[in-house]
Amino acid sequence: MEDVVIAGAGPNGLMLACELALAGVRPLVLERLSEPTTENRANGLVGQVVRLLDRRGLHERLAGPLGPPVPAFVFGAMRLDLTLTDPNPLTILGVPQRRVEAMLNERAAELGVEVRRGHELTGLSQDADAVTLDVTGPDGPSRITARYLVGADGGRSVTRKLAGIGFPGVTEDRTLSYTANATVPAEFTDPASGGLRVPGHGVIPPFFHYRTETGLFVYAPFPAGTLVTTMEWTDEEETGDEPPMTLDEQRASIRRVLGFDLPLGPPEGDGPHLLRRLRGRNTRLADRFREGRVLLVGDAAHVHSAIGGPGLNLGLQDAAGLGWKLAATVRGWAPAGLLDTYESERRPVAERVVMQTQAQSALVSPGSDVTALRELFGELLRLPSTVQHIADLMSGADVRYEPATDHPLDGRWAPDLVLADGTRLAELTTTARPLLLDFTGSLGDELRGWTDRVDLVTGSAKGDVTALLLRPDGYVAWASSAVEPDRKALRTALERWFGTPVDM
Repeated sequence: MEDVVIAGAGPNGLMLACELALAGVRPLVLERLSEPTTENRANGLVGQVVRLLDRRGLHERLAGPLGPPVPAFVFGAMRLDLTLTDPNPLTILGVPQRRVEAMLNERAAELGVEVRRGHELTGLSQDADAVTLDVTGPDGPSRITARYLVGADGGRSVTRKLAGIGFPGVTEDRTLSYTANATVPAEFTDPASGGLRVPGHGVIPPFFHYRTETGLFVYAPFPAGTLVTTMEWTDEEETGDEPPMTLDEQRASIRRVLGFDLPLGPPEGDGPHLLRRLRGRNTRLADRFREGRVLLVGDAAHVHSAIGGPGLNLGLQDAAGLGWKLAATVRGWAPAGLLDTYESERRPVAERVVMQTQAQSALVSPGSDVTALRELFGELLRLPSTVQHIADLMSGADVRYEPATDHPLDGRWAPDLVLADGTRLAELTTTARPLLLDFTGSLGDELRGWTDRVDLVTGSAKGDVTALLLRPDGYVAWASSAVEPDRKALRTALERWFGTPVDM
C-alpha cells in the first residue's frame, strides 16, 4: 500500500511531493501527460510564495538570492505605489511557470519521489482505512491502494469529480483574451522606463494592465521574449471549434483596444512561443477540500481570474500547508484534528483570493460607471493605509491562522529574521522541520519529548522577539517577547501542532 498518491505533476503536485518527502513520506505521483507541458501558464510568482521558495532553498535555483520587494505593482489596472507601505510585502519572481515546474521536478527526483507519467486516474473508492485507485497507463489498467489521495490535477480535476466534491461558482463568457509572443519595433519602446510608446496614450509602463473604454492591454518584455496581451468584452457566443489564433488577430485586437495599429512582428528565438486565445473567466471554489481520505490542492480546489498573478501564490502555499500535516498523520504523531485544519486554514485564504480577483475584474470592465469608480478608487490609492491593505491582500501577508495567544506574530508568516551570526531564517528552514527559535537560551528543556519532530535553534536576533515556534509551512505557532517566556503556553502550542511528547 502506498502512503500518499498525488494525482498531477504540475507545480502544486510536485511541491506537495517535495514537502512530503522532506517530512519522511515518499509519495507516488501520477501524471496523465507523458511529457511536461511546454505551455507557459504563468509568467512569474507574486507574494509570499516567493519567500516560501526562498525558505526551501529553491529561489536560489531559479534566480539567485532573494531580491527586495518591488516599488510598484498593479491592482485592477491601477498603479499601487508600494513606497507608501511599511513594510512592503510584495516580492516578485519573474520566472516562467514551466521553469518552476522543471525545477520542482528536479528537486522531487533528488528527494526520491517517483513520478509516473502517462498514468491517468479513472476511478476511485474509499473506506475507513484506504483509498483504491483505478489507473490507466502505458501498460493498460492497474489498481493502486493508498492511505491518502491528493488531487493536484487542475481546474477540471478528475480527483474532485470522482470524490463527489462540488465545485460551485460562476462562468463569465463576456471576455475574450489574446496573448502572443511577438517583437515590437525599437522606435516604440521607451529606454528610460522599458515601457511602450503608443500615440494617443503616451508611455504604457511594462507589465502594467492598461485599461481603455474598450478593453485591457498589457506589454510584458520578459527576458525570454516579449508578451503582448489584450482582453476585450464581447456579446458574441462561441461558435464551436475555433481556428488557431494568429498574430493578425492580436494586431486587430490591439487596434480595437488602443485605437492604434501596433506593428507587431513574429517572435525571436526557438520558443516555445505562445499564441493563445481564451474565452471567458471561471470563478469556482470547491465546497470542501477534503472528502475522507481524498484531499485537493491548487486549481483542483479553486479557480479564479489570473489578474494580479495569485494562482501559484495560492496553490504552492496550499501544498506547503498540507504537506507537513499529511506527513504527520501518515507517520502517526499528528494531534487529533490536525489534518482538518488544512481546510479550515486554506479555504478562507482561497475565498479572499476569489474576492480580490473578482474585484479587480470589475475595475477593468468597460463603461463610464466603471470609469467613475476607478476615479474614486484612484483617490483611495493615494492613502498609505489603503495601499498597505491591498498589498497585504495581494501578497498574502494578511493571512493569519487562528492564534493561541495575543502575540501579534502568533498565526502569521514568520518574519525574515537574521541571527547575530548572519544566519538567515531561510537557511534554517530548508529541511521543512518545525523550529523553536530560542533567543533566551533557556527553553531547550521544554523540547524534551519533541526532539524527534522539532529542531532547536539558539542565538540572538534584532527585535523584541525572545522566542518563536515555527510550523514547517513558515507560519508562527507560538511567539514570545517576554524575558521569561511562558513555558506552559509553549508546551500547549507544541501539543496543539506537534502532538503528544514521547516519553523520555
